[in-house]
Amino acid sequence: MDNEQPHQELVKCVVVGDTAVGKTRLICARACNKHVSLSQLMTTHVPTVWAIDQYRIYKDVLERSWEVVDGVNVSLRLWDTFGDHEKDRRFAYGRSDVVLLCFSITNPISLRNCGAMWYPEIRRFCPNTPILLVGCKNDLRYMYRDETYLNFCKDRSPFIRAPRKSDLVMPDQGRALAHEFGIYYYETSVFTYYGVNEVFENAIRAALIARRQQRFWMTNLKRVQRPLLQAPFRPPRPMEPEVAVVNSVYLENMTTLLRQQYFSDMVIICGPKGFPVHRFMMAAACEAFHRLLTTDCVSLSAELARSSSESSMVSSMGEATTGDFDEDTEYLIRQDQAKQMRVWDQIKRRSSCQILPLSDSCKKPPDLYREVNHPAIVSIRVVKCEKIQHATSQTQTIVTMSKLISQAVMQEIINFVYTGQLDSAAFKQQEIRQAAELLGFHELTKLNQFILDQHLLFDKGFMLQFHTPLPQRLRDMYVERNLFADVTFDLDDGIHLAHRAILMARCDPMKAMFQGHFRESNSRVISFPGVKMYAFHILLCYIYSDKIPKVEPARCLELLELANRLCMNRLVNLVEARVIDQLQHQDRVCGEDDQVVEIALSLLEPVKLHNAHNLAEWCTWRLCGAYDRVCRAKHLSQASREYLADNRWPPVWYVKEYDYYQKCVNEQTKEQKELRPTTSVQAAQQTGCLCFTSKVRRSSETGPDASTALCRTEDVPHPAPMAPL
Repeated sequence: MDNEQPHQELVKCVVVGDTAVGKTRLICARACNKHVSLSQLMTTHVPTVWAIDQYRIYKDVLERSWEVVDGVNVSLRLWDTFGDHEKDRRFAYGRSDVVLLCFSITNPISLRNCGAMWYPEIRRFCPNTPILLVGCKNDLRYMYRDETYLNFCKDRSPFIRAPRKSDLVMPDQGRALAHEFGIYYYETSVFTYYGVNEVFENAIRAALIARRQQRFWMTNLKRVQRPLLQAPFRPPRPMEPEVAVVNSVYLENMTTLLRQQYFSDMVIICGPKGFPVHRFMMAAACEAFHRLLTTDCVSLSAELARSSSESSMVSSMGEATTGDFDEDTEYLIRQDQAKQMRVWDQIKRRSSCQILPLSDSCKKPPDLYREVNHPAIVSIRVVKCEKIQHATSQTQTIVTMSKLISQAVMQEIINFVYTGQLDSAAFKQQEIRQAAELLGFHELTKLNQFILDQHLLFDKGFMLQFHTPLPQRLRDMYVERNLFADVTFDLDDGIHLAHRAILMARCDPMKAMFQGHFRESNSRVISFPGVKMYAFHILLCYIYSDKIPKVEPARCLELLELANRLCMNRLVNLVEARVIDQLQHQDRVCGEDDQVVEIALSLLEPVKLHNAHNLAEWCTWRLCGAYDRVCRAKHLSQASREYLADNRWPPVWYVKEYDYYQKCVNEQTKEQKELRPTTSVQAAQQTGCLCFTSKVRRSSETGPDASTALCRTEDVPHPAPMAPL
């Protein structure tokens, strides 16, 4: 049959080894081209044998068995066997061309059984058959610490036990056993599909070389090479840790600010009801309030704050309306001109406001009340209160709205300013759009117009898109320009102004300080030792806008310390994300820059003290990839040294295997140069006739190479195959 079909060879490959080492998975991966997932690999092991009848029953399996190796058409027939030691396998060994002796990378006992039980059995039934030692489950050498894999093991416990580091078989151990028996050594993984095709191709080469010695007249086997080297497998680098940022509670804090009315310094009067609000919020949202509060009102408020016995009034401009506290609602309401004197007597009695006595020639309080020439705003009044409730501003600005803005519409506008939401039940589209246009509230105008044009339903996420510019405007107006500030912080290198109300709403320690009976609750200047302007400025940016600017990695520690000091976990996460982004960008631009390694090395220990766990984890990941540059760092703790040494990438076993692989490749290249003929005459003399090939030469062709027991990596170039002798 061989003479009739000289270019077609049938190779019988027998796969043996202990139970559950991965024999059947390896055969299915090659014969059926079957890729398996991690969940499939983690199913409970059921001893099975891949039937040889598959080649007769399934046509696609038979077609995949054909392969061309070194110019020879080969049909590879795989024979699976039981892993039980007491089974009789002599029927499988009969007429075998090559034997794969398998063991598990995570089971050292299976490797010992290869030498104690399996190799003697193979040699008893197949004394001259070539053998390849194959290490299966190569992926578990680096996946034994993978969280996904460990979760699978935990879910399937006690049927599956997660391997430990002490259970792993290193490549040099398998290579040592292969060298002892004079056989080839390879490693495979059906999960990553590493080495699956390579091990069977080299098994075919070993079988064809053995067949060539017996059938030296077959010219189609002349170009078959010895089994090739297998380059070491470099495990993939661990995934870069992601920064887990705490969910934002900015809108919830602003809603609390509206409901609790911390240090509210403004009352908006609409009809019979007044709405306590904050000047800095309304000025940032509406242009009309911004112009009104930043012109005469600012100077008037400052003058009232300096005066303890009397209040300076802004001279009135034209006819004015007055207000009163209703007996039932306790809110300031509009009254007729005839009731004006009684109104101001009630205000003086109930709020203890210092008001100048009225002159006989004037029927309204001079220098306290002012009319406004605006269609939506009628008047503004600024009063100073002495006997006030705790955590309430002493200076109150009272703004009376015209009849063009109703009470319900004003309530919706204030809710949108603080919370970014509109009540769909009470939503009056035309009235709110008119009020927003009059007050210069552009975001609300756009939202209302978009809803009217598109006939959209009320979606919270959609409405928040129009509320997004407001926090940024708060930062620009009050962090950078310090408008309407009512508290000053004395820092180590300067002073910074802020607003008590938003500090209380956004920071719990600040709330306890201002609301409790502490000295700082009534102080205008608060000393804040140990804090610098750089860190405090970024803190205020976060408090006002829920975002932070660019953070310098070299100065992030003082900001992390301040955020941890104030129990602001989200700020810690945002700083971590900013610093990691900066270091990643520097890595991309400079390419594995040593400066990034130095920064990560300097941050590793301090950030752990400030609960910056995400940044500490990223620094550890970065240093594990540059272990050679940081292994001699003196300021690292012993625990950090041990962790870096244990989790370094690439691991130690890969570095050793790669060095050994390069050594073998160099020796093989040198050997090829020595054996390669320099002229055609020398080539003819060295080639000779196959019929008279010496026994020494044939043994040199088939002898195992000591440099074949290796693993492979994807990024290492495959060496050129050796030329036939």
